[in-house]
Amino acid sequence: MTPPHRTVLTLDYPDAERASRVARSLRPEIGDIDGDRTTAALAREGATLRVTVTADDLVALRAGCNTWLTLTTVAETAGGALEADRRGTDTL
Repeated sequence: MTPPHRTVLTLDYPDAERASRVARSLRPEIGDIDGDRTTAALAREGATLRVTVTADDLVALRAGCNTWLTLTTVAETAGGALEADRRGTDTL
């Protein structure tokens, strides 16, 4: 049975490479951090990344969304730091 609650987080990036980098960072977490009441799926099309969070109840949906938004923020921040290192600039 499909859980009754679902949210799709749609994230648009400046280019497909950036979206791919964030997706590669998130992909290992799919399935690893799913709980008893939530699951997540990841899809990328060009520069757009979609994280679909499904849950049995609204409390679990909120927690799942917070988790995936946090993981996405970390992936974006780490990707930005790597870009700065390639340019030879200090990120601190």
